Amino acid sequence: MSASPAKASQPNAPGTRGDFLRQIDMFFKGRDPVHQTMRRIAKQLEKAKIAYAVVGGMAVFAQGYRRTTDDLDILLTHQGFAEFRRLFVPTTYEKLPKRPKRFMDPANGVTFDILVTGLFPGTGKPGPIAYPDPAAVSETIEKIRVVDLPTLVQLKLAARRYQDFADVVNLIRVHNLDESFQDKLHPAVHRDYIECLEEKRREEEYEARQDEEFEKEVGGGEYEPDQA
Repeated sequence: MSASPAKASQPNAPGTRGDFLRQIDMFFKGRDPVHQTMRRIAKQLEKAKIAYAVVGGMAVFAQGYRRTTDDLDILLTHQGFAEFRRLFVPTTYEKLPKRPKRFMDPANGVTFDILVTGLFPGTGKPGPIAYPDPAAVSETIEKIRVVDLPTLVQLKLAARRYQDFADVVNLIRVHNLDESFQDKLHPAVHRDYIECLEEKRREEEYEARQDEEFEKEVGGGEYEPDQA
């Protein structure tokens, strides 16, 4: 008796290339579980009149650097966080063990973190930059309150993680930022901002050299790939 085909051979079976591409497509169309949970939380917070702002990876996406992420962070004040827990935990969202500010949306399994005004990004140790009041630093993008670009860059630089620096480099590229943008940032992150700006320029110089070498190889003519 012949064995039935394995699920992995099916085009959209979980874990296959087809499934991976389908998930990416859903994310960029805003139909994935992370976007669904973000919109659900935003709608509930607005109805409850709790000031909020989306930060982290989803804010990077909203601010123009289009990359996939499952990083959903919501900025609330201390009072807003207390009200969030009173209204929505555990009736709507479940609190995760040993993580007092991390919750799960049982509708789809998406986890998200609450960041609280006055606490500190990165390691959480006190520093010159703390999480601000969301009402003072947010703007509406596609009906969602999102932290504004200067605050997003500043928090990313203050967190000092590899992905955060990479996000800043790409936000600089997307918005064509230059040295003048640092005037909108806390002096404590000026040096890191300039380093990200220089990294962006190094990448552009590298790409330009690659293009120049390619042009030399093909003699300035139209490139025609080898025919099999």
